Amino acid sequence: MFLGIDYPTWWFLVVGGLFSGYAILDGFDFGAGAWHLFFRKEENRRIALNAIGPVWDGNEVWLVIGGGALFAGFPVMYATFFSSLYIPFMLFLLNIILRAIAIEFRGKEPMLWWRRTWDITYSVSSILLAFLLGVVIGNVLRGIQIGPDYQYQGDGFFEFLNPYALLTGFTTLTLFMVHGANYLLLKTEGRLYAKLQLLLKKGIIAFILSFAITTLYTLIFIEHLTVVFKENPVLFIVPVLVFLSVANIPRLASKRKYRAAFLFSSLVTALLMVIVALELYPQLLVSTIDDAYSISIYDAASSDQSLKIMLTIAVIGTPLVLGYTYFVYKTFAGKVKLDEHSY
Repeated sequence: MFLGIDYPTWWFLVVGGLFSGYAILDGFDFGAGAWHLFFRKEENRRIALNAIGPVWDGNEVWLVIGGGALFAGFPVMYATFFSSLYIPFMLFLLNIILRAIAIEFRGKEPMLWWRRTWDITYSVSSILLAFLLGVVIGNVLRGIQIGPDYQYQGDGFFEFLNPYALLTGFTTLTLFMVHGANYLLLKTEGRLYAKLQLLLKKGIIAFILSFAITTLYTLIFIEHLTVVFKENPVLFIVPVLVFLSVANIPRLASKRKYRAAFLFSSLVTALLMVIVALELYPQLLVSTIDDAYSISIYDAASSDQSLKIMLTIAVIGTPLVLGYTYFVYKTFAGKVKLDEHSY
């Protein structure tokens, strides 16, 4: 126990915090990439690419740390999770690789076909990455066919493309596109800035519609996710904060306060991750076969001594990662200016 909270719960919070950080940081990367093909001119595409150029690879560090923390803290859950969602994760990994290659290779040759090929690869992989993240989250919330000995008993890939996962995937994509447009508006000017203002309005409409439909679907069909709020009415403050934060984004965008709008799209992402944590805790993976086969934080956790040691390391390491992240964003703050070193 530490501060009256057991170590599995502390590690649940650590893993949740790391993945929330990843969603916020790489989320705007994916969103910026999803808009890429909407920019017709070569200069605009280069500016948009260089807006995320100094930070995209650093943002992915949060995914590596989050995955490592999940493996170290909850090895049973890690094994079941990745074996159950093997195909979606392999597709995610493939697109992570293709996206990185596209960013680095695009500017290596001047031929039009070469740059168009990598433009398409970059944008499509960004779209798929955001969508697949949502699909994974949707399946975790809905539940997975876990049987005895934590073995996956499902029928394969298409089981994961259920209506709820697809809705969650599309909602995640539209949220990241709003997040990405807000970020690009902080980094651009001129005609590209004006175009992004129009794209942001369309993105906000798409996100609000998909968010409303997904919320309604959850309330009607995914009953186990609403139990925690019925039993603890005080927790309704979190969904209320989500709705207020979502409403603030178009209000701020209409006033061209894009820095504040970016902060609120970050807040929406963080609060939605909080809702996911509240809906699951103390479960990590819910079995749709039998509740007895669900994996809780206590079933999946490493020993208390291991968690205690790793928590100490996390307390030391997290400020370092946050400090590095702050330093990078502070260093590359301001509007993008193209030069001979740009992508």
